[in-house]
Amino acid sequence: MSIKQIMADAKKKNVAFVAVRFVDLVGKWHQITVPAHELKPDLFQRGRGIGFDGSSVAGFTQVKAGDMIVIPVPETAVLDPFAELPTLSFIGDVIDVATSEKFERNPRFVAEKAEAHLRKSGYAEQSFWGPEFEFYLFDSIRYQNDPQHCFFHVDAAEAHWNTGRDERPNLGNKIPHKGGYHAAPPRDRYFDFRSALCRTMEQCGVPVKYHHHEVGGAGQMEIEVMFDTLTRMADRTMMVKYIVHNGAAQAGLTATFMPKPLVGEPGNGMHVHQYLARGGHSLFYKKGGLVNMSDLALHYLGGLLHHAPALLAFTNPSTNSYRRLVPGFEAPVKASYSVGNRTAAVRIPGYLTDPRNFRYEFRPPDATCNPYLAFAAMLMAGIDGIRRKLDPGQPLNKDLFSLAPRDLERIPTLPTSLPEALEALRRDHKFLLEGGVFPEDLVTTWIDLKSKEFAALNIRPHPYEFQLYYDC
Repeated sequence: MSIKQIMADAKKKNVAFVAVRFVDLVGKWHQITVPAHELKPDLFQRGRGIGFDGSSVAGFTQVKAGDMIVIPVPETAVLDPFAELPTLSFIGDVIDVATSEKFERNPRFVAEKAEAHLRKSGYAEQSFWGPEFEFYLFDSIRYQNDPQHCFFHVDAAEAHWNTGRDERPNLGNKIPHKGGYHAAPPRDRYFDFRSALCRTMEQCGVPVKYHHHEVGGAGQMEIEVMFDTLTRMADRTMMVKYIVHNGAAQAGLTATFMPKPLVGEPGNGMHVHQYLARGGHSLFYKKGGLVNMSDLALHYLGGLLHHAPALLAFTNPSTNSYRRLVPGFEAPVKASYSVGNRTAAVRIPGYLTDPRNFRYEFRPPDATCNPYLAFAAMLMAGIDGIRRKLDPGQPLNKDLFSLAPRDLERIPTLPTSLPEALEALRRDHKFLLEGGVFPEDLVTTWIDLKSKEFAALNIRPHPYEFQLYYDC
């Protein structure tokens, strides 16, 4: 849609405000809003836009050089489905005032540079991406962290722990522990709510593949959307999370994509399907190849597995991420690949029948990631694997957790904590710098920001430690 068409459409829909969003380094959206009368052609020009203080945005700039500009990207225009007054929303490009160029550390620009690097490499025209969105819906969440008092408390109406609660009346239909996979109404009390979310997503330009109740009995959900190219899918990921959070709040619920909000219940992953393409068709398929994979696909896979420890610093960048990546919950703990096996880091879906979208599923990621950086990092690892012709070895088509200890030890282990992943990134990040895609100072800033998160957690006593050690 042209700028002229956008302005005409806004007038037709009586738009009152224009909101422009951009994402900080850790993956949070920020928003600036102006009255509709400011929706003019010069709002979209490099030298105009809307000014803001970059020093107040996580991972951007220092106070001494904080002035920045955000410019709306026309093709991202969408009418905000939750604003009380009609509000036209855009995702923006961040411009460095000092250079009048796109800001090098803006995560969305990193994603764009990764796509350009792929085209320049000649290996493919495009990459396609399809994350799976898992989240929990709770009826309430309370938490507090003080020197003398720390706790969290969540509640979910459909959870098994509420079978005996006096709900005047309690109609049953609770979901057992780990018993929620593809549950149907009336046990799945959020079917209509998810359908409404999906309709809103489609109205906002995010085509939906399907939705269902996930394994977690205490309100775990999943929504999958259709594939798109890297930057567009990162945009859609941000929109999906925005719609889920706001839709839940509007319904008197609270949603969390937190990887492991409940002990003993399955965690929330964001498994990322991906493939390289030319003419819209996957380049990963070769009939008769190893698991029907082309040489390009094998080498891309080799790059993903080789760089997996460093990748997790971007795909699993929270301390809570590593509460999920533990044995016993279909979560990967080893750098292996297989067909259909959900305990592997990379799964080739066994149900694939169309070679045009033959793909992998990288299973470690979760939604605490910044999708622009996470998708770009995975692509750069795959490109490095193709360039170096890295061999992923043979597929491991066994349940990892049923292997003998001797066999299990032969398979490289994924990081078990955020500090391990950050150290892996510190040692192995040159592949990210190729083509100027990731600036070196972005990587160092990222390591610094995330190290502070772990340090802050590490100095705090844990409630379970009182159970273990209070009477020592």
